[in-house]
Amino acid sequence: MNTFTDRLYAAMERQLTHAQLDHASVLEQIKASILICKKAMSKLKNYIAAYQMTAQEEITFFKHIKPQFYSKYIYYVNMYNYLMQKPTGGESIQEDYIRANLFELKAFFDHNRAFYSYYRSGMIQMDEVYFTRGGFDVFAELEDFEEDEQYSTSHDYKLSKIIANEKFQDFLNLELAKTGNEDIVALNGQKIFPFNHPQWTASQTDAAELLYALQTACAINNGNIEINELVGIWEFIFQMEINEPYHKLLDITKRKKEVFVFLNRLTNSFQNFILEKLE
Repeated sequence: MNTFTDRLYAAMERQLTHAQLDHASVLEQIKASILICKKAMSKLKNYIAAYQMTAQEEITFFKHIKPQFYSKYIYYVNMYNYLMQKPTGGESIQEDYIRANLFELKAFFDHNRAFYSYYRSGMIQMDEVYFTRGGFDVFAELEDFEEDEQYSTSHDYKLSKIIANEKFQDFLNLELAKTGNEDIVALNGQKIFPFNHPQWTASQTDAAELLYALQTACAINNGNIEINELVGIWEFIFQMEINEPYHKLLDITKRKKEVFVFLNRLTNSFQNFILEKLE
């Protein structure tokens, strides 16, 4: 089971990366990503329908594997709805809209406080109840109930929503920070960037080259971060815009003499530094 699901997830991730390259518009990227996730989820469901799981495999699947796929889908749906409903107007209007979305997320986490604490603390005592099929009260969990009882447990969809909403919350906090609220408190109660912003003195294309390298090398969050999130973090830290990063990546791939100009420059400068230290 793990071999199939790992390969399916890796294939989905590759397709999501290609979707970012194939569509210049962020909205089109997200729409394509939703379709990619839906296809992967369908393949996952068909595979499990024909697979006989052990008791432990059932818990592993509904607690760890299925939420990986479904949380991606929910996150992109959240992003799509956010962008489609985003109002036009000045900074204060944008800020109010972001704060309204954050308030809804807080209400969700508050409503699911007990299970959220269970998930965040890594407890396993209730796994057999939460992540095996057939043992839940449909009326108690109606808001997070999936119709196919053979492919759902009482809490796997709720867990998927929690993972997706955590990621969406991170995105919204960065969006809010970019409106000029430098005193914002974000992840784990820490300020996103509590000191003066440094200045990026290389080019926007150099920044795009570096960010794509970091993302594809899984150097941040084990690769579990979208390039638009990484760009947003970068733009906030350095208080600069990376205009059309996807077009910049395409420009990089079309270079004829040397493709990785900035990465090679980094390598050479660091190598010279090391050699000087060894002299």
